[in-house]
Amino acid sequence: MPDTCTHLEQADPEARPSAEGCEDCLRVGGRWVHLRMCRYCGHVGCCDSSPARHATAHSAAAQHPLVSSFEPGEDWWWCYVDEVGFTVPDLPTFSHP
Repeated sequence: MPDTCTHLEQADPEARPSAEGCEDCLRVGGRWVHLRMCRYCGHVGCCDSSPARHATAHSAAAQHPLVSSFEPGEDWWWCYVDEVGFTVPDLPTFSHP
């Protein structure tokens, strides 16, 4: 496992949040604990502590390995493939209201 993310250059700097909550939970009436935003396409999904784990499911299905926290006051990113967390100071952060 690398010490750094080897997928960062694939992130879309123009990606914006797809919803104010987990878009999959909102569609089916589910609930979430914390939110993550895909840094490839902007899909907002729920974290692995949530019942449906939609962010991880999206990452696997779409083969989009990078997410960032979508929680207020958090600016960290996670790479599912390299299993490494990090920050990217040069790109915008987003959070739900």
